[in-house]
Amino acid sequence: MHLIQVDSVQRWMEDLKLMTDCECMCILQSKPISIEKDEQNELILSSQYSTCDNLQLLLKRAWIISTELTRIAQKLEKNRWQRVHSMTVRVNCHVHSMINEYNTFTRSSSPEMHQLEKLLIDKCSEFTAFTERCLQTEDEEILKSMKSCVDETLTTIAQYFGQLIELVLTQEAQNLLRQIELSGSVYVTESAVSALFSLAQEGAHLCRIIAKEGGVVALFKICRQDCFRCIYPQTLRTLASICCVEEGMHQLEKVDGILCLADILTDTSHSEATHAEAAAVIAQITSPHLTFTQHLSSFLENMEEIVTALVKLCQEASSGEVFLLASAALANITFFDTMACEILLQLNAMKILLAACSDKHIVDTPYSRDQVVTILANMSVLDQCASEIIQGNGVQLLMEMLSEKSSSGNAAEVAACERVQQKSAVTLARLSRDPEVADAAVKLSCIPRLIKLCRSPTERNNSDSVLVACLAALRRLAVMSPDGLEDSDFQQLVKPRLVDSFLLCTNMEESFV
Repeated sequence: MHLIQVDSVQRWMEDLKLMTDCECMCILQSKPISIEKDEQNELILSSQYSTCDNLQLLLKRAWIISTELTRIAQKLEKNRWQRVHSMTVRVNCHVHSMINEYNTFTRSSSPEMHQLEKLLIDKCSEFTAFTERCLQTEDEEILKSMKSCVDETLTTIAQYFGQLIELVLTQEAQNLLRQIELSGSVYVTESAVSALFSLAQEGAHLCRIIAKEGGVVALFKICRQDCFRCIYPQTLRTLASICCVEEGMHQLEKVDGILCLADILTDTSHSEATHAEAAAVIAQITSPHLTFTQHLSSFLENMEEIVTALVKLCQEASSGEVFLLASAALANITFFDTMACEILLQLNAMKILLAACSDKHIVDTPYSRDQVVTILANMSVLDQCASEIIQGNGVQLLMEMLSEKSSSGNAAEVAACERVQQKSAVTLARLSRDPEVADAAVKLSCIPRLIKLCRSPTERNNSDSVLVACLAALRRLAVMSPDGLEDSDFQQLVKPRLVDSFLLCTNMEESFV
């Protein structure tokens, strides 16, 4: 294994163990294999798995079982009894393997867990025997009557399995949090935080379990102890993951997490990595996509010092990643509260962000430009913003953003480019109420570019949101500079109702027969 460097081969060898265990158990059920005492060690895996590795193995096995149960239900609907039985045997084997594997690496299991394990194993054995009887029955009426019992048994297995996995993950989260609570060692705490981060990456459900078991409280306790400063970045990264769920947010509020984050961001003795990860937590908890940020009352109390620290981080960022995290936090805060835009204006944030955009090493991706243009769009509602844009050559930047294109073709990057185009058009539309901005936009040939985006679906990647924003910007500029449009453009893109122009432009796609 250590000699193989090809990722696909390594992945295949990892998966192979999961798939072959099942086959071995099917063929060698109840058949003892005698081995010499000296040879026994050869059957034990040479590498010692960590808790994190073991949990990954467990989760992988759980995913296989969950998938198999779904497929059994599908085959049952089609009355494919041969397939139902063979898959039932496979699930039975996987369940045995999963329980054996978990009991091999876990230190202790609760009586409740042992009871659930027994219930699940018994029900799986019963299910296997039942489907075997169905396989031997040819009478359609009898099979029909037995099918409801099979359905019921399958549902019960799924319930027991779900409860067992929930209990296992809860116990593992408790064990890790107990390590964090009791250990004064940086090494042990770092290892536990790393394992907790890996758990949190498995999805929102696991984040809820960790939050309910006191994960947010334990992690903020680390962030309040100077002896753990070297693991602040890793701890904050884990916090950002857990705070994607409501339970995590409630816990953050209870332990004055906002105040702790503000202290970290404003403390100049912390490393840039620590500041960046604190910014990532701020970005997470203020995300406009979350519906449960309203209770963050303490955020408003600390908003000015947090925004000030984030602007400074943007200005001093040594890499694109740090800038992205800081600007994402600022962008979200401008959605979170309108007062943030006024604070940003007082801090000369517009000038700082526009200057950063000219440095291709700092603002190096569409994702970073998306954050910058989001801030500009939200700040553009303020009248004082126009003069800042003019002074910082912002209209030129917005013009460039209207031509944002993905270099990789990656779906996420393409979506980011669409957002950049849309928000730059929105910003132009808002700022063009100022004659000076409108005049600068016209001189930079913004009108022909907007017309092209409206008329050519490929230029906007067939995005309707980009089209609407461009039509709005074009109409605003047309009012300020009517001479910049040809008559056909005016008749089709400006004069009609917005919805009529929209429908006209969406029907301009080429068709090939």
